[in-house]
Amino acid sequence: MWEDAQAPLPLDDRGLAYGDGLFETVLVRDGRPLLWEAHLARLARGCERLGFAMPEDLEALPARAGDGLKVLKLIVTRGGGGRGYLAPETPHPRLRWQLGDFAPRHERWAGVRARHCALRLGIQPALAGLKHLNRLENVLARGEWSDPTIAEGVLCDSDGRLVEATCMNLVWRRNGRLETPDLSRCGVAGTLLAALSERHPIERVRVGPEALEEAEAVWLLNSVQGVWPLLRLDAADGRCLRRWSPGGALDELPALAHPLLGYPGP
Repeated sequence: MWEDAQAPLPLDDRGLAYGDGLFETVLVRDGRPLLWEAHLARLARGCERLGFAMPEDLEALPARAGDGLKVLKLIVTRGGGGRGYLAPETPHPRLRWQLGDFAPRHERWAGVRARHCALRLGIQPALAGLKHLNRLENVLARGEWSDPTIAEGVLCDSDGRLVEATCMNLVWRRNGRLETPDLSRCGVAGTLLAALSERHPIERVRVGPEALEEAEAVWLLNSVQGVWPLLRLDAADGRCLRRWSPGGALDELPALAHPLLGYPGP
């Protein structure tokens, strides 16, 4: 079923033609994949929802990384076949993977600036939570700014509800509680967020962007970069909406999350 992971991808592959597939980006430290079970679980959910088989023998791939800090990217497509958007009755999925050296943006662990994006994410519960190959919304959102001092863009859905950042999840503390956007309608269910939610109470909420301005602390996070505390939040037009002081409350989430990735705490 699975073709050579290093072979060129045919031009008729449905992943290229329609984004018909999934991907995972895994931090690997000295051959050990971090949050591996969470990545496999999300990939399995995606394969089940899209209707093709989960790749086999993935366990051997991280060991190929050797010593040091690496990133393993897995791409799974439905393969070829079918007729237009109609998928083949018997898919022959393809797995591709890539390993590369990695160094986190450790200077951003001290705090970052972010902005709201004008783009709104489409609501589609059938794809919500999945890390699927259809990422044009994120590409367009990331194209809204070129200022290198702005680390991330915050995204709302078409109803104006907070969802995520362009490549990270959002968590904030408000009224003494940790909160994160509900991702049942759109957005990517991040593996670091999942791991934290298993260990600590984080409430999933449907709220507008004003919740961030009301928060005592806000963080951006993913399983590769770790946690970036938010020091300044701008509107899409560049106006400063809120600032936070470094340290103090902003140290809370890095202290909880970074040990899971082998990164230093605050």
